[in-house]
Amino acid sequence: MPLLEPKPQALRPSGRRTASVDRVPGRLAGGTPEPLRGDLTALLGAAKVLWKVSDLVRYASDASPYRFVPQVVVVAQDIDDISAVLSYAHGKGREVVFRAAGTSLNGQAQGEDILVDVRRHWAGVELLDGGARVRVRPGTTVARVNAALARHGRVLGPDPASALACTIGGVVANNASGMTAGTTRNSYRTVASLTVVLASGTVVDTGDPRADQDLAHAEPRLCAGLLALKAEIEADPELAARIRAKYAIKNTNGYRLDAFLDGSTPVEILRGLMVGSEGTFGFISEVVFDTLPLERHLSTALLFFPTLPAAAAAVPPFNEAGARAVELIDGNTLRASVSVAGVPADWAALPRRTAALLVEFRAPDEAGREAYEEAAARVLAGLDLVAPVASVTNAFTRDAEAIAGYWKARKAFVTAVGGSRPAGTTLITEDFAVPPPRLAEACEALLALQEAHGFDAAVAGHAAHGNLHFLLAFDAADPSDVERYAAFMDDFCRLTVERFDGSLKAEHATGRNIAPFLELEWGPGATELMWRTKQVIDPDGVLAPRIVLDRDPRAHLRGLKTIPKVERVADPCIECGFCEPTCPSRDLTTTPRQRIVLRREMMRQSNGSPVQEALLEAYGYDAVDTCAGDSTCALDCPVGIDTGALMKGFRHLRHSPREERAVALTARNFMAVEASARLAVGAARAIGDRLGDRALARVTGLARKAVRPDLLPEWLPEIPGAAPVLPRTRRVGANAVYYPACVNRIFGEPQRHRGPSLPRAVVALATRAGKPVWIPEDVAGTCCATIWHSKGYELGNAVMANRIVEAAWGWTAGGTLPLVVDASSCALGIAHEVVPYLSADNRELHAALTVVDSVVWAAEELLPHLTVVRRARSAVLHPTCSTRHLGDETQLRAVAGACAEEVVVPDDAGCCAFAGDRGMLHQELTRAATAREAAEVTSRHFDTHLSANRMCEIGMERATGHPYVSVLLELERATRPGPEYLRRT
Repeated sequence: MPLLEPKPQALRPSGRRTASVDRVPGRLAGGTPEPLRGDLTALLGAAKVLWKVSDLVRYASDASPYRFVPQVVVVAQDIDDISAVLSYAHGKGREVVFRAAGTSLNGQAQGEDILVDVRRHWAGVELLDGGARVRVRPGTTVARVNAALARHGRVLGPDPASALACTIGGVVANNASGMTAGTTRNSYRTVASLTVVLASGTVVDTGDPRADQDLAHAEPRLCAGLLALKAEIEADPELAARIRAKYAIKNTNGYRLDAFLDGSTPVEILRGLMVGSEGTFGFISEVVFDTLPLERHLSTALLFFPTLPAAAAAVPPFNEAGARAVELIDGNTLRASVSVAGVPADWAALPRRTAALLVEFRAPDEAGREAYEEAAARVLAGLDLVAPVASVTNAFTRDAEAIAGYWKARKAFVTAVGGSRPAGTTLITEDFAVPPPRLAEACEALLALQEAHGFDAAVAGHAAHGNLHFLLAFDAADPSDVERYAAFMDDFCRLTVERFDGSLKAEHATGRNIAPFLELEWGPGATELMWRTKQVIDPDGVLAPRIVLDRDPRAHLRGLKTIPKVERVADPCIECGFCEPTCPSRDLTTTPRQRIVLRREMMRQSNGSPVQEALLEAYGYDAVDTCAGDSTCALDCPVGIDTGALMKGFRHLRHSPREERAVALTARNFMAVEASARLAVGAARAIGDRLGDRALARVTGLARKAVRPDLLPEWLPEIPGAAPVLPRTRRVGANAVYYPACVNRIFGEPQRHRGPSLPRAVVALATRAGKPVWIPEDVAGTCCATIWHSKGYELGNAVMANRIVEAAWGWTAGGTLPLVVDASSCALGIAHEVVPYLSADNRELHAALTVVDSVVWAAEELLPHLTVVRRARSAVLHPTCSTRHLGDETQLRAVAGACAEEVVVPDDAGCCAFAGDRGMLHQELTRAATAREAAEVTSRHFDTHLSANRMCEIGMERATGHPYVSVLLELERATRPGPEYLRRT
């Protein structure tokens, strides 16, 4: 064992506790039991079988209130893997559930036997017919597809609020719709064809002209069964009419029986049935969508009303005026959304009964928008609106930033309200639909029902389509609270069906919560047809049992998950999964959601249980060490949970007092450390050039094994030589203080770079623009403190944080001049991350400073005074995660745009996970984090590869094989006076 290996026990939950009723049983402490583990490993290979108890726990939770622990998790790589698993399940009498993003709200992505991950290896987008159609693999997010379509002026029909995280497989399997899809733009109406692997292993491409002929040959019994059911439905006019009426409003409860009316052949029927089948009929391996025009001319308003029924009553006039979206938001939701960045703080003071409508008109051109705005003005004139707080305008706007803010607040409905629930309570999300003209009446009835059962729920929904969502919080560990919830559900379902003839599920699909009430809505005849359809397509019941069809009247109360309290920063988490697409380690170890899920399971266990011990043993590497600490999860989490900060806190807990003191000593003596590092880098580069990089890698590898892999970096061939000395500058007449980050004082530019160093380029640009800068003579020995902060060394962090603020205050004459920092992570560190570690006096000094990222300074202060004399034809741009945190992406693009005729930001661009030196500590992390972006970058030629942080540039060079440089180096070249032959070499 390495000398300084941290002890897992340092992360053991404190205090004595008794085991929770829904804890993972001790028999799973050793993971997947035999012979299941051995069988699947032999069948698929060890890399595709996740068997540790920590794997089972992290896949046991999704965005729903349920939790079922699988026996094993298979990470399927292709259709052959899917077919092999299904064949094995048939032979052994086992069950299979498919899981992609895990954003489903009713337990559709959970199973108790074999769970198959179909996200990791299943991403891909192919545009067809200029974007009129698009072929998508099931692990691709809706946002990723729309990013590709937007360049062609097209968009998908389904637009769920979880588009950032939810994947196409789940969208189609649940027939998800969203804000604007209604009944005409949802998956059922816009899926042109799909490829499905049936429970038998048969693969059907419904778009193949020979599909019916091939299916009849492979599955004659299935084809005959589907046609028989079709004939039976068509022979009963009353039943056929009832089916048509049920889909006149949004409805995803049960199977799409109208597929038997809409399809004329077995394949056409199967295509329709697969939409909304929730993984119970087969695995959807590919989907072709008919896309829709992207209407870019928007006019949007957030309108406030005194009550929820009053807001609902205003929906029909806006529908008649042609609004694309009319979203209803109640007071609880509005007040809870103040936790979302950008939402006005005064919403917290809104009266309890206040409600709002988010109304949006979309047009293909300016004339269309003006016509819509005139129609909207006529509707507004007849409304009695309220303005209970100062930020309320009750006016339509075209401002893109304001519109984005409105939608951000609306889309945070589940997560913002869920995040504000009492700690330790379970969140239930339900959605239902009524005929749109009866929406106001339904709102009144729902509020009365909630009050009768003692719930103060939050309500929002797609009011234009009569579709409401509501959230309830209760304690799943308290049997009496569970019974209160059960009584509410009984009354709610009867109310929806018997009073409104509504849909118990409008767009979230049946799921475990509504399966027991399916017959209440559809009646015994239609429900029995659904059971028979399942029997025809999956006769052995291999796929996803009990998710759509369940005869147990209390099935919705089984598997409710308790939510034990954990660290305060993580308590608001509702396990929605919005954080996962941005997480650098999502394809390597764990995601932010899974890190919290694992922590909660530790809390469910009694002290020292075998399961808790196994989780602690795995947590160090899987959760703490392989977290990049970039905190982009906090940007995508609607309530801003910073799991990166939580992991840094855990790193601190694993440090001994002696280690903390030793590392603090490096901060106090950083001038010597910096000089030594610069010499070491230069010497190592020279040795690497002479003896080869492999020799250095072997030496550092042995040292890492002896000391600690998470402490000593590994040598990489992409590491450049030492940085040259800083240029001399004058303080007199300087427009700004230029602070070269320590990484740019230690590391030089890429080995193939020919030109000035970054500090010399910045000085040259400033001089060229008539905005000279001054580099203080005593910058050596100072740092932004990120080195210590990222590793959880709090003593060293405090030492350097206070030193840099004191120095910067002096350099800038008490904040008179801006401090321009040439690495985005360092700008973020000095501007924000040092603050919690400052003394009271230094916090006052910090408040006087103006810290500016050098790219922002160049875009806003230098570019207007520079003349571009040469531009690259094409550039690919890697925005750093710190750039995202700072909100500086627009300026980064502006500078890159001055340097190149074409600037491309890859659709899959994300955090590179190099994270200072973490990419040298865990190469596998950067390799996993950059795989998709690197594939985009290397798929074509670019003249130059740009970013805004030296270590990220090294990481991206490692990932792509192309040298990345600061966008400011390219700007210096583009504006350098001289003949055209002054190009890069």
